[in-house]
Amino acid sequence: MCGIAGIAALASGSAPVDPSELLAIRDAMATRGPDGSGLWVAGDGSVGLAHRRLAVIDPTARASQPMALAESGLVIVFNGEITNYKALRAELAGAGRSFRTESDTEVLLNLYDRDGPAMVERLRGMFAFAIWDAPRRRLFAARDHFGILPFYYAEDGASGTLRFASQVKALRRSRAIPAGTDPAAQVGFLLLGYVPEPHTTEAAIRTL
Repeated sequence: MCGIAGIAALASGSAPVDPSELLAIRDAMATRGPDGSGLWVAGDGSVGLAHRRLAVIDPTARASQPMALAESGLVIVFNGEITNYKALRAELAGAGRSFRTESDTEVLLNLYDRDGPAMVERLRGMFAFAIWDAPRRRLFAARDHFGILPFYYAEDGASGTLRFASQVKALRRSRAIPAGTDPAAQVGFLLLGYVPEPHTTEAAIRTL
């Protein structure tokens, strides 16, 4: 599967996204996406998205990520497979939407553009994605209903910055995320045999 990552510095006074930090997070997941990589940073530096690609559906370069729906100000990074994307694409095309790729990623962008966050109720499959919605200055993130695919994040309340990635080890590459184990995770593992969500072994990192 692919690897997704992002940094959103949306609070007043937040430092802009450091592309080198985002690249370090992204490339710590190189084994998840050996077929390509991409990076996008907003013009004002408030948001950056990155992707490591395992090309399955539409392996052409036109389906690379981050992918944008420029006319709507949307940018997405996506990991997964939407099993009903062809039906959704046909529905959207019937309503006048046009597509330049054969990918399920582009279907997600158009479905969000039409339905907003409610679009997740239409999805079947396994997925973890984040969409930057520039007109609303909103980062919308979602994970499949059974939690098949990973989505880890760390919030820095002091700076108003959110970081996310497909792997905990990738987020560890950010020096802005403090190190330290989560006692609740340790207790959960001893009692249950696994770390209960939303905890991870890292105190500063949670799972969606």
